[in-house]
Amino acid sequence: MEKVNDFIQSLVSIVWGWPELMPLMVVILLGSGIFITLRLRFIQLFKTGHAIDVIRGKYDNPQDAGDINHFQALAAALSATVGIGNIAGVATAIHYGGPGALFWMWITAIFGMALKYAEATLAVQFRKINPDGSASGGPMYYIEKGLGPAWKPLAIAFAAFAVVSSMGTGNSIQAFTCADQILSEFKLALSPEHPLLAPINFLGIHVELVRLFTGLFLATLVALVILGGIKRIGKVAARLAPFMAIVYVVSALIILSIHADRIVPTFATILSEAFQPRAELVGFVGGGFLLFLNTVVWGVKRGLFSNEAGQGSAPIAHAAAKTNEPAREGAVAMIGPLVDTLIICSLTGLVIVSTQTYEVVVDGARLNGSPLTALAFKTGLSPLFPWGDKIITFSVFLFALSTAISWSYYGDRSAEYLFGPGAIRPYKIFYVCAHFAGAIVSLEIVWGFGDVALGLMAIPNLIALVVLSGKVIRTTNDYFGREQQWRVYK
Repeated sequence: MEKVNDFIQSLVSIVWGWPELMPLMVVILLGSGIFITLRLRFIQLFKTGHAIDVIRGKYDNPQDAGDINHFQALAAALSATVGIGNIAGVATAIHYGGPGALFWMWITAIFGMALKYAEATLAVQFRKINPDGSASGGPMYYIEKGLGPAWKPLAIAFAAFAVVSSMGTGNSIQAFTCADQILSEFKLALSPEHPLLAPINFLGIHVELVRLFTGLFLATLVALVILGGIKRIGKVAARLAPFMAIVYVVSALIILSIHADRIVPTFATILSEAFQPRAELVGFVGGGFLLFLNTVVWGVKRGLFSNEAGQGSAPIAHAAAKTNEPAREGAVAMIGPLVDTLIICSLTGLVIVSTQTYEVVVDGARLNGSPLTALAFKTGLSPLFPWGDKIITFSVFLFALSTAISWSYYGDRSAEYLFGPGAIRPYKIFYVCAHFAGAIVSLEIVWGFGDVALGLMAIPNLIALVVLSGKVIRTTNDYFGREQQWRVYK
């Protein structure tokens, strides 16, 4: 497994250009976001109110083409993005990049709102309406139809990377984080000598029995849903996840209210360490500029993992929106990074930094991932009750399950684009196997694989967004320049 980890980390360095090279992926992602933002004249600042009106259903027209209304399209996209990235992703960014990484997550989200607008606008504009009335869309369609047949190799590349990314970003990372959090709960409840905590050799991987059983259980649940078995499990998860999100947000707000005197110092720490991170905290060896780049890269990586702006996954969901106005769905889509990163991720980061749990050392090392967030919630809520960490455990389980189910849709749409309908079932079987594998491998391998796949998927999409930005601007000017778009249907 060490050789596998070394190979994965070398790929991370190539794709993200860190630390040996310049952070190429950071430049491409932020550069594209800034470019689109400037061309759209900061649409994320001036059209948010209209986006909220659309989400409220003010302009829903049942006669429009598509499968679901604007709110449902946003909910579908958020179900895939609001999850492990908000809980473990933020903690990982702070662990490796310091509190300042949260600032760069904010920057990624602000410019990501413009990218999400462009993605969804193009997804609706160039989607395919199938004979049964359903819609198929996403970057592979707007690359092929928007840029022309000569660009189809780029569309194929995106779809191929999307299949790979679905195995990592939306699948194995979800399984790993859930298994990791459940393992931490068992370690609290059982003695170190308990058989469930004893590592065994499983196919060359040293893994605790409880993690192995958790992986089998999670993979079974995912299989029952996506292979067409007990679909009510998915419905239950879809109902519980929003409830859990509310509990999560309210709990974070309670912690911040309890530690209200630390909020201003917390923001000061985040802003200060965004540009001058502490080497002794992040464990990074290098000069001041490389240390700064390390913080930027971790903030951007986890920001992209969280809100997926520019990655090209959410447009697949937004393409199904019931509307004849592409720019209208674009306005809806740009609310995603606001909710996901600027609100939920910020709450997680503020709780971790304000409780100062990111500096706590356990068994000779600082905590990472969901166990760090769990400790932060337990510490923050301790004046009220002693089981704040259990909120994280239940949140991780529900968010991981709902995200894995949602991402299977993104992957099978991409597999169908590449190989036709016959590829969907083999893809789903492999997807379930990858979910189990994600639960039992190491943190470095599963997150490294996710980072590589995430970057590779984003590159062809960002190229298309920049080249097609002129079409986005024309569609935007046409939409907001007409009066009939303000017609209210209900």
